[in-house]
Amino acid sequence: MQTPAETVPAPALPPVVPPGRMAARSQPVLDLPGPSHLRPWTPYDAPALVESCHDPEIRHWNRTPVLTPAGAGERIARWQERWRAEAAAVWAVAPSGGGLPVGLIGVADLDLPGGSGEIMYWLLPAGRGTGVMAGATARISRWAFDDLGLHRLRITHSVANPASCRVAEKAGFPLEGTMRGALLHADGWHDEHLHARLSTDGPVPA
Repeated sequence: MQTPAETVPAPALPPVVPPGRMAARSQPVLDLPGPSHLRPWTPYDAPALVESCHDPEIRHWNRTPVLTPAGAGERIARWQERWRAEAAAVWAVAPSGGGLPVGLIGVADLDLPGGSGEIMYWLLPAGRGTGVMAGATARISRWAFDDLGLHRLRITHSVANPASCRVAEKAGFPLEGTMRGALLHADGWHDEHLHARLSTDGPVPA
């Protein structure tokens, strides 16, 4: 009687981004072209977060809960904790000379071992029409690829949201396809566009 050959486990793949690389660093301030920059959210930014919860455009495209000032402060504190836990990186889009944020951008759903994440963003009315979000998306991409070491970034948005589509394309994220009935909004299920960029795709647009 033959003995079955022993199964040899496949060698484990090394993580694309070693654990601890993000948590060991402070969240940086990132410069942008023009009068804005990206900086970590602070407790003093709670009024901007509360305002975003009441903005019709932001509420339409994002499942945003209505926050009190105290609740906004708690959410900002959680973003700081998620940086330390290497689960997400969230920045305020704010005037370089000081003042409240006009938007938010970050990398969520971070999978450091697998080398991927998803860029998310929104702008308050004060930041719309300025082109700042395309520049912010490109800047976050360079940070994620060059500093953190991710391999793939994606952006998803409703097919009925052409403004998000323009931001993704200007930032160098080509459309990969359409995900049917992928996200439930207040007015029903929406198909979603999937844009993505790889670290090997060449320089990110400035």
